Parts: sequence; C-alpha cells; structure tokens
Amino acid sequence: MPRKPFVPGAALVAAAALAAGLTGCTGGSGTDGGAADAKSGDATASSQAAEPGRYQTLPEACGLPARSTLRGMLPGDGQQVSGTEADKLYGGQADITYDTDRRVGCRWTRETTAGTRHLTLDIQRVVSYDSAVSDDDKAQETYDAKELAAQIPAGATGSASPGTPPPSTAKAKDAEANKTDKAGKADGVDKGGKAGKQDKSPEASEPSADPSGSTAPRVLDDLGDAAFLNDKLITADSGVHRDVTVVFRTSNVIVTIAYDQWSTDKAMLPDSQELQDKARSLAGELVENLSE
Repeated sequence: MPRKPFVPGAALVAAAALAAGLTGCTGGSGTDGGAADAKSGDATASSQAAEPGRYQTLPEACGLPARSTLRGMLPGDGQQVSGTEADKLYGGQADITYDTDRRVGCRWTRETTAGTRHLTLDIQRVVSYDSAVSDDDKAQETYDAKELAAQIPAGATGSASPGTPPPSTAKAKDAEANKTDKAGKADGVDKGGKAGKQDKSPEASEPSADPSGSTAPRVLDDLGDAAFLNDKLITADSGVHRDVTVVFRTSNVIVTIAYDQWSTDKAMLPDSQELQDKARSLAGELVENLSE
C-alpha cells in the first residue's frame, strides 16, 4: 500500500491551534487571580468596622446616686423615718427591662404634707449595627432626636452646676447619712424647712422658667459629651407641678434624669432654680461615677 505524503501545512495549523489553547489557559488563570485579589481587598475593607463604644455593660441604676444626694432631692417636712423606712425610701424601685446590659432604670418617690417629689433615672447603652457607624455616632443621633423632641431653643446654652460635689465627697456624706438613717433620727428637717422657704420666694412664684435667665431650657456645657436641660411648669386642674429633665450623653450611653415636684397648694409654685440645681448636681455625679 503506497504511503500518504506528509503535508507541512497541516502540521503548522495543528501547532498554531495548540499554542492558542495554551495561551487561553494562561490568560484565564490570570483573570481568576485578579478577581481573587479584588475579593480579598473587599474583605479587608469590610473588616475595618467602626470602633465600638466605651461601655459594654451598664451599672445597677438604683445604686448610682449617693444617699446624701437622694436625701437632698427628696426632702422631708420634719417627718421621722426609721432605718428600715429610709432604706426603702432611698433604695428606689428598679425598672423592669429585658436586657440590663442595654437599658436600666430606677425611680424614687416621697410624699409630704407640702406635696410629692418624683425622681426617675433612665440609662441606655446604644449599639450600632451598621459597621460604618460607630456606637458613639449612633448614640449622638439618638441624643439629637431627644433634644429636637424637647424643642430646646437654638443657641440657648449654660454651664453645668458649679456646686457638683466630687464622688469622694458624696460618698463620705453618704456614709454619714446611713448612720443617721439607721439611728432613726429626724430625716430632712432642715432641708425640708429650707425647701419651704424657697417655695415662698418671689422666684418660685414665676409661672414658668425665665426665658432670658439661667433657668430657661438650654444646652448644658461641660456635662458629658452633650447635654441639655428642660423645665416645664404644669398648672392643670390635676395639680401644680414643675418637671425638670436633664439628658446627657457620655460615649455610647445616654442618661435621662426626670425630677418633678407637685404642690398641694396651687398658690405655691415649685422653685425652678432649686429643682434645676439638684438635677444638674446629680447629673454631674453620675458622669463621674460612670467614668470610674
């Protein structure tokens, strides 16, 4: 059988096809490598999340204010209280929350012949679930919403109470107050008397906080990272009462202090300056305690 002649052109075509195939495989591998590098870069960028807030847990709210502070904010009118009664009065009632690492609160009430005072403490830890937004920034958004809802006048500012005692002083007074309560001595006689005198002062007879004075609703300087104070006088048929609120932010925690006084005599209006000073003093104490 005669042999088939060798055709050089066919060999060249086959060689060219083989070379093209190898080149395509090499190019494909390079493209896949580039895609892998791009994905790796995306993963690195997404892993650089915003910093978490300073606070990861919350303290027990009822134990934060010093006993001496509570005695001043909840004065008596010469009433005698035993050690057990004082523990119940100043121990407060804790709020029921689903997660005590996210929100805690406490409330105190004292009734006297002159009226009733309520003190409420609410502490909220803010957590951001957006990796691009830090806990502090999210807390600032929450605080801004509260300030906007309170309708604090733009440009109204003031300083925190200069009379805020340091925590060491408050604790020393607290220890002395505990001894007095356990001994069953008179509680708040002097403070109750002073409170009565302040209620009769000309300043207490003002229908509302002076919009041009230091008692007007305003932003507070030098208290946490941001703070404001609101003051409202209610003269409805249900009774006369003044409500003072202080809200401040420290890192990713927002604290709200609500302090009010109800008067049994509608002609005796609660003193704005007294309530504001005591609320701001407590706020300064809480800022120090939370920073420890």
